[in-house]
Amino acid sequence: MRLGPVLPRSFYERRTIEVARDLLGKVLVHGPCAGLIVEAEAYLGGDDLAAHSARGITPRTRVIFGPPGHAYVYFIYGMYECLNLVAEPEGRPGCVLIRALEPVAGLDLMRQRRPKARRPRDLASGPGKLTQAMGITRAHNGRDVTRGELTVREPLEPGNFAVAVTPRVGIRHCADWPLRFIVAGSPFVSPGPSAPDSQAAHQPVRG
Repeated sequence: MRLGPVLPRSFYERRTIEVARDLLGKVLVHGPCAGLIVEAEAYLGGDDLAAHSARGITPRTRVIFGPPGHAYVYFIYGMYECLNLVAEPEGRPGCVLIRALEPVAGLDLMRQRRPKARRPRDLASGPGKLTQAMGITRAHNGRDVTRGELTVREPLEPGNFAVAVTPRVGIRHCADWPLRFIVAGSPFVSPGPSAPDSQAAHQPVRG
C-alpha cells in the first residue's frame, strides 16, 4: 500500500470520540509491517469508569494525561499487550484503543509472529493479536507516534467505507456507551456486535 503523510499532533489534540472515529481507514505502521485500522474504541476522562484514567494520574496512566499523539501500551490478562493512542489536549485524559487491523504490508513477518493464525483476517483481529503481529510491546509505551518507527499515516488513496458504532467490548463499567467504531462489513474486525449506521458517532456521550 502506498502511504501518505504521518498524522500530525493536531489530529490527536481533539475530542477522543472524534479521534477514534477518524482513525478508521488510517494506517498503523511499525517497521516493515502496516495495517489499516478497522476498529477502535474511545476511552474518556471524567466519569468513564472503564478508562484507566478514571483512577487519576499514576505512574501507569501518566502518559494518558500527557501530550497527545503518544502511545499508551498496557499488559492485560497476564499475556496480552494493548495499544492505545493518546487524545485530547495535554492535561485532559483520553485515549483510543486500537482493536483491529487489516494487514496491508509485512504479512510474512506477521505470520512468523502469529504462527497459529491461519488466515490474513486472523492476524490482527483483536487488540492483543495486532500488537503481536505488529511487534508492539510495552517498550513502546510513551512513544511519540508522530515520528519514528511507530506511526499512523494517511493512506495515499483513501477508500470509501461506512462506519458502524456499538458499545465497547469486554468491559464491566459503562458497558452500554456507544464508543466502539468499526468499518462496517469488514471481515478483519474483532468478534463483537455490529451496528447498521454511524449516527452515534456524532452524538455527545457523557463527556
